[in-house]
Amino acid sequence: MYGPLKVFNGRSHPALAEEICARLGIEQGRVTLYSFSDGENYVQIDENVRGADVFVIQPTAPPVNDNLMELLIMLDAFKRSSARRITAVLPYYGYARQDRKDKPRVPITSKLVADLISAAGADRVLTLDLHASQIQGFFNIPVDHLFAAPVIVRYLRELELGDITIVSPDAGGVERARAYAKRLGASLAIIDKRRVAANQTEVMNIIGDVEGRNVFVVDDIVDTAGTLIRSTEALLARGARSISASATHAVLSGPAIQRINSSQLDRVIATNSMPMQEKEQECAKLKTLSIGELFADAIKRIHNEDSVSSLFEM
Repeated sequence: MYGPLKVFNGRSHPALAEEICARLGIEQGRVTLYSFSDGENYVQIDENVRGADVFVIQPTAPPVNDNLMELLIMLDAFKRSSARRITAVLPYYGYARQDRKDKPRVPITSKLVADLISAAGADRVLTLDLHASQIQGFFNIPVDHLFAAPVIVRYLRELELGDITIVSPDAGGVERARAYAKRLGASLAIIDKRRVAANQTEVMNIIGDVEGRNVFVVDDIVDTAGTLIRSTEALLARGARSISASATHAVLSGPAIQRINSSQLDRVIATNSMPMQEKEQECAKLKTLSIGELFADAIKRIHNEDSVSSLFEM
């Protein structure tokens, strides 16, 4: 049996940690965090955690390297403070896109990060919508992999849009898009992207009927939004009536917000797996849904040794 439930957070996303603790009905754990003038992180746990069941909330959102390093130092601090169990809570898992060797002499960085988290002291990981589900296999500790689909599907039902077609922006996302389509009773389409030669324009083909339909593009990550905008243009050219999109993780770096604001997208739905307040202020088309309740339920179930599978129901 594990000791008392304690939830701590780094500096990556304090608002989400505050919401999770409020839903759990507990106070946030006390910890001192700051950076030295040279950029090194300092961590000190300000309460007794010996024998406790500790959850550390720290999405490795931008700046990814700073937040990842802070997480590792926090995990080491809890390990050395004799916490009974340490769970790294990663609503956004940075470096997930580098999950295989698709070119000669490149790293598998998502495996490296998994090794670092384990070595730092984590006993298990709680995360959301990994870029590739097989990343769970990079860990030698238990991984609870949550999905944002129940949260997003619930919102889509409230919109009461008719004639919906769910679109996967690439072949790798077909399983995710099919799950959405099944639960919404919608049709399914897939965007096939092919690069004809080096430095030449990407050719996009659409498999499925989108003409006259309200199209909803489902993805896990939107970074610079280049692929999303090209998808939007191709779908409009095929006669789509309206186009919306969702992304569990709205990184929205570089020109992403400008691209979305000037596009013909009706809306982009995202979760608060990373801080979104400034992005919402800059992008009128962005709608953020909270995953606080989802993670609070998962933490409570893990602490009580209950199943988390019911959280996958939509």
